Amino acid sequence: MADIARITEVVEPEAKALGFDLVRVRYFKGGEIGDEEHTLQIMAERPETGQLVIEDCAALSHRISDAIDAREEAGEVLIEEAYRLEVSSPGIDRPLTRAKDFAAWAGHEARVSLINPVEGNRKSLQGALVGIEGDTVTLDDKKSGQVSFPLSNIHSAKLVLTDKLIAATRPLDASGADEILEEQED
Repeated sequence: MADIARITEVVEPEAKALGFDLVRVRYFKGGEIGDEEHTLQIMAERPETGQLVIEDCAALSHRISDAIDAREEAGEVLIEEAYRLEVSSPGIDRPLTRAKDFAAWAGHEARVSLINPVEGNRKSLQGALVGIEGDTVTLDDKKSGQVSFPLSNIHSAKLVLTDKLIAATRPLDASGADEILEEQED
C-alpha cells in the first residue's frame, strides 16, 4: 500500500510551484464494481477561485508524474503497484479536509462521517456547518442539534450541493464565452 504522508510530501511542493493549494491526496483501489485498478487522486485549487481548469490539471499532473518518476529513478518506490493518476479540482460539493475549509464554508450544509461516535452513538452527521475554533468543528446536525467534535475525529467530510452553495461558489472567468468565433476559408 502507498504511504499517503510521503506522497503528500512529494506532491505538495509541485502544487505550490504552480500556485495551487493541495486539497486532498487519496489512494484507493477500484471505484466501480470489478475495478481492480488503483487510483492516486490529487485534488488542488487556485486559492483565488477555489477551482482548477483543465489546463491547470494537466500541468499539475505532468509535474506530479515527473516528481514520482524522479524518485523512482533514484530508488525510492512511492507506489508499488500500477495505478492511475487522477488530478482534479475539488468541485462545488467539495471535500472538507483542512481546518481552513471548515472556516471558509461555515453556514453551508455538510455531511460528516466520524471515526468515533458522538452525541448518542452517532458517527454520521449532516447539517449546517457552524465553523471551527482551534481544532474543534461544530455542526448544527439535523437530528442532534449543535454537535462539536475534534478535527482529528473526522473520517470524511464534504459539502452538500444546495442552492445556497451554488450561489456562493465563485465562478471562473467566463468573459468571452458568449462570443462566436468564425473561421474564414481561403
